Amino acid sequence: MNRYVFLGIIFLFVNPFAGFSQQEKMPVSDADQVKIKIIEKSKSIITIVSKFEQTKHLDFLSNDIKSSGNLVFKSPNLIKWEYKTPFNYSVVFKNDKLFINDDGDKSKINLGSNKTFKSLNNLIIKSVKGDMFDEDQFDIHYFQNSKNYVIKFTPKDESLQSFIHDFILSFDKKSLEVVEIRMMENEEDYTNIKFIDQKINTKVDDAVFEN
Repeated sequence: MNRYVFLGIIFLFVNPFAGFSQQEKMPVSDADQVKIKIIEKSKSIITIVSKFEQTKHLDFLSNDIKSSGNLVFKSPNLIKWEYKTPFNYSVVFKNDKLFINDDGDKSKINLGSNKTFKSLNNLIIKSVKGDMFDEDQFDIHYFQNSKNYVIKFTPKDESLQSFIHDFILSFDKKSLEVVEIRMMENEEDYTNIKFIDQKINTKVDDAVFEN
């Protein structure tokens, strides 16, 4: 499976800061404190249930591709993206496998057999929880605007860089929860996901992830 097929499956639902509110770079001392607070918050997150709105921007298209649906996450590594509009489509990450349900047409892809795909899968899961502060893996830059901390993670691994140029996560300043993710595939193309009506640490049965 080549990288374009893989990205087409995963990022069907996924100027770096275009569309984000005006922001400023954070002083190092402030950034260190924010990092500590967000890491502590991420440790307390067991489940996430949320609606989402997604915008896929491709430079060669005149209009962005918009979709929406529901996200369910359960620690440590279960995640389901369920699209409701403009079509019925869901993907489940479970046990190093990607389960796809295309309006009743089901298939499965083994991600564990490829080190890069497995790493990318883990990063997508961590981005939802906000648990990406690994300076061995990323160059990390801290910004903020009136409502959010905006943190840019650039993979150091060249194989990951070929898939994702940057992860940009927006954290609500009050709740410290991830409210928006932007995944830059290159300097122009990206997938932007906004989370709406998030519920943290509600009960989630494993049956939700049966696809």
